Amino acid sequence: MNDRLPHEKGFHVSWDQIHRDSRALAWRLDKQGPGEGGEWKAIVAITRGGMAPAMIIARELDVRTIDTISVKSYDWQKQTGEMTVLKAPDEGLMGDGTGILVIDDLVDSGKTLELVRRMYPKAHFATVYAKPHGREMVDTYITEVSQDTWIFFPWDMALQYVRPFRGE
Repeated sequence: MNDRLPHEKGFHVSWDQIHRDSRALAWRLDKQGPGEGGEWKAIVAITRGGMAPAMIIARELDVRTIDTISVKSYDWQKQTGEMTVLKAPDEGLMGDGTGILVIDDLVDSGKTLELVRRMYPKAHFATVYAKPHGREMVDTYITEVSQDTWIFFPWDMALQYVRPFRGE
């Protein structure tokens, strides 16, 4: 019998790992945009988790126009049924999304990306990590993890002692 809670099946991501995986995502996206030479018009980070990967990808692809969209769908460690856009990107920049690279750290259920995709149907959606239920909502990703795995990102963690599974 497993005494761990569902979120305790964890995948711990370090700062080094998110940097490497975000750079790998940038390599996949390089020269894939609809602009001249495969350029991207702009990057939109889904806040908050997409901000660090978006920064790294923007640097690697030399994209200088960056905006954010803030969608609230999580309440601590559970998804709520309600989706709210707290802040939308600049309308003049976005249009229908053509040439826009939308970046998030993770696609889980796909509900956040589904909402943003309805708003910007021609944008390209990329995440560093993908879970099976949301994978169809993302165009490009690096690593797939199981649906029941909770990803612990470095910006959510603090260094502290953790008891071993067995013994003390």
